[in-house]
Amino acid sequence: MGRQISPTIIVAVMMTLVITTGQIDLSVGSIVGLSSSALALMIATGNPLLGLIGTIAIAGFAGLVNGILAAYGRLPAFIVTLASLIALRGVALLITQGYSTPITVDWILWLGQGKILGIYVPFWIALLTVAGGWFLFTQTRFGRYVTAVGSNSEALRRSGVNIKKIQMSVLILSATFAGIASVLIAGRLASGSSNSGTLFELEVITAVVLGGTNLLGGRGSVMGTFVGALTLGIIANGLVLLRVDVFWVPITQGVILIIAMLLNQNAIDSFTRRKV
Repeated sequence: MGRQISPTIIVAVMMTLVITTGQIDLSVGSIVGLSSSALALMIATGNPLLGLIGTIAIAGFAGLVNGILAAYGRLPAFIVTLASLIALRGVALLITQGYSTPITVDWILWLGQGKILGIYVPFWIALLTVAGGWFLFTQTRFGRYVTAVGSNSEALRRSGVNIKKIQMSVLILSATFAGIASVLIAGRLASGSSNSGTLFELEVITAVVLGGTNLLGGRGSVMGTFVGALTLGIIANGLVLLRVDVFWVPITQGVILIIAMLLNQNAIDSFTRRKV
């Protein structure tokens, strides 16, 4: 289970920051598809290290474009990243013509399939991401600004903080870590495919909301997101072990998202009534 859910954990940690600022990133699934395709194609040229660096750079650049348009172009992040979702998936299909490209480089495969102390490498990377994300979110000024942007951006702006820079930064982080996740997925599948990451963004968002992050911004929890992602993984794995049709997995995730949103909203309403 750890190997399959690790990419979700990695991206969900950074999605927590995005959603806490009051934004959302719908493009992470398409970034995974584009990045894994680009990785496989660049590896095919004979330079896997350059392919790895280029893959993460492509993902980060996509996040930069999203961030500039959303923060400085004053466009809703929902619309910007929805457009990216469509466009980047199209680019991935264009450069691959819809075909998967095999990956045979041992150390790339090890990143997706290898083990350290009996635990899959992707899960170790996920744990490091959770630890780093928790520290960034709870122990740094940047993390405090992320929460403030979502809860009271005007007060933060009047204190002299560049909120647009914060909004752009979290979108760059989200996309960059989607690029990292794409490497792990490509290594696990031993191929790069333009279809990788389909509906991935919904799984990530479900994990974040299930972990207690307010979808409207202003409140988030990296550790809650970690637990939320693990919960999704356990449920999906349980359905497989019970030999339930695989098509029930996204249906179950959709129901979980609705339930999590209802619980989230009830908690907000209850807190508001107590303050009044």
